[in-house]
Amino acid sequence: MTSSTRYDEIRNAADTLGLPETATMDAIKKSYRMLMVKWHPDRCKEDPQRCKEMAQKTIEAYRTIIDYCNDYEYSFRKADVERMLPPDDRWFVQFGDDPLWGRGGDAKNRTI
Repeated sequence: MTSSTRYDEIRNAADTLGLPETATMDAIKKSYRMLMVKWHPDRCKEDPQRCKEMAQKTIEAYRTIIDYCNDYEYSFRKADVERMLPPDDRWFVQFGDDPLWGRGGDAKNRTI
């Protein structure tokens, strides 16, 4: 008998929702909504029993992912926030007003 780890549960839930290894909260919600439109028993008429099962599986997967995300501890340390910035903003943090590598005059009006 194999034991299911928390990682396996989360990975299976992500697979059910069609999520890659990393996803934003918006991507998770979008995938969930698209699958519920497809499988919701009130909208899916082809095989009512299968639609009900798939809708339930989708809901359970979404709850698993949301529970995981709600338990995740977010870091608000400057280094961690800056590491997650888009590439252009990271470049600005590193080079700022530098006339060669920075944004030049635009840098004075830029806030991050």
